[in-house]
Amino acid sequence: MQEDIRRLTDLEAIRDLARRYAHCVWLGDAVAAADLFVEDCVMDTGSQDPIHGRQALIAVYRSAFGQSLFQPFVHNHVIELGGDQATGVCYLDLRAVIDGRSMIGSGYYRDCYVRGQDSWKFKSRRLTMAYLVPLAEGWASQCVTEPRPSRSEGDSVIPDSPERR
Repeated sequence: MQEDIRRLTDLEAIRDLARRYAHCVWLGDAVAAADLFVEDCVMDTGSQDPIHGRQALIAVYRSAFGQSLFQPFVHNHVIELGGDQATGVCYLDLRAVIDGRSMIGSGYYRDCYVRGQDSWKFKSRRLTMAYLVPLAEGWASQCVTEPRPSRSEGDSVIPDSPERR
């Protein structure tokens, strides 16, 4: 029973971590967003070299939040627990204002989490955008079917169902 309670508590804490991150991004709070990561974190936005360390993350976020407005919605969070570490995929719908243009996007984060002294934190995040386009333009012609999260990347975040065996 205690093990089940611990598992459910951990799953909810990790889901809340992703929601809190989205909330901080909505607020444009670079420091609060970065505080959700461990000190030696890695954030890969897919649009530039990976960002290493919390202080570098704060600097990049301050610049990005100062130039653009991001409104992320996270959902469909799939998590695999492994003691004091976990991995997960968290899907993203994004509304943004970038360079004065309304943008809409969709993608996912592939995350690694670690249990800290009093909370779960991101060890790493890798963002993969399926599309990010001007709202007036639409995305049907630019939507890619790949890359999709897959098990071929060395983890077992999405377990086999009996129907797939």
